[in-house]
Amino acid sequence: MELRKTETYSVQQMILEKKSKKKVNVEKIIPKLLFLMAAISVFTTIGIILTLIFETFIFFDRVSIVEFFTESKWLPFASVPSFGIMPLIVGTLKITLIAAVVAVPVGLATAIFLSEYASEKTRRIIKPILEVLAGIPTIVYGFFALTFVTPVLRDLFPSLDMFNALSPGIVVGIMIMPMVASLSEDALVSVPKSIREGAYALGATKLETTIKVVLPAAVSGIVASVVLGLSRAIGETMIVSVAGGSTPSMDMDVTSSIQTMTAYIVQVSSGDAGYGTTIYYSIYAVGMTLFVFTLVMNLLAQFISRRFREEY
Repeated sequence: MELRKTETYSVQQMILEKKSKKKVNVEKIIPKLLFLMAAISVFTTIGIILTLIFETFIFFDRVSIVEFFTESKWLPFASVPSFGIMPLIVGTLKITLIAAVVAVPVGLATAIFLSEYASEKTRRIIKPILEVLAGIPTIVYGFFALTFVTPVLRDLFPSLDMFNALSPGIVVGIMIMPMVASLSEDALVSVPKSIREGAYALGATKLETTIKVVLPAAVSGIVASVVLGLSRAIGETMIVSVAGGSTPSMDMDVTSSIQTMTAYIVQVSSGDAGYGTTIYYSIYAVGMTLFVFTLVMNLLAQFISRRFREEY
């Protein structure tokens, strides 16, 4: 009897020890696996940055960096090429400003409606529509701008060129509007109900509470959402490539053809320049400039979010 108890105890002990060893092994492996996943993303980012830097240095060995940032003409395919990036920057900023005019008021109004006025049933209808807009491929937006928005605008403005800044700018604004609306709504919803109730107790109306109490309390999240949306607009590629044209210009006319930094990269990458040429390396210099733009925008969004964050 005692032998059987000893045998039973020994078997149970062996099972427990085996499980314990497996648990210890898993506990040791999982942190290393998670670190490996994090390291992959870090090394990928470093690899992209180093590639941009090295190829950009090759370009600046051939073209003066002063010319690159001060010249007002971008004519890389001319017999006497000129590599002044300012026309591409102006084209990119034109698209971004038009997109901001469309996305910020509409997105913010949508966020206010969803967070403060909409019923649960209405919210269940509108939110999926915003998610569908956010999930549409940008090439589809590009052809929508070219084949629908541009003809409609040309009926209103006959002088509008087939390729112009206005049409893709509007469609880019439509594309980033769900991002602005969703992030702004999250910021508005995070404002405690007690703040709203305090405003109501003082006699404020729902509109006064929204405008004078809720919006100021959520301003850090709203501004961060706008900045992130505009950062997305700066880096947009297919919409401006399809509907914007390929004419670098320094003027502020939105009715004529333009070219943005991303559109130029697409143009050269599609085979317009041979490998190892100055034009080929110019896409890395333009890409590096674009990277700096988006990096600054993202850092600005983080700074605003931290600097003006409300603690409740």
